[in-house]
Amino acid sequence: MGDEPLAIDIDSAPEKGPRRVHCRLCGRPLTGADSRRTGLGPTCDAKLHPPAPDIRTRRHEVAQDPLPGLDPSAG
Repeated sequence: MGDEPLAIDIDSAPEKGPRRVHCRLCGRPLTGADSRRTGLGPTCDAKLHPPAPDIRTRRHEVAQDPLPGLDPSAG
């Protein structure tokens, strides 16, 4: 058992350092930790998941009657 040759080829040893991960959409290499985890680069992630619209841009002022007892002109 101790004299048996190694079962793996020395030239096929795993590379040193992190494994290369490519974007699932465009194929470019990913470097950031978040990008490597999701499998999408920041540009491709923004294309697939656009930010939600800001709710403050949809608000508008509405003319209302003052509440009884809160009339600002009454002294």
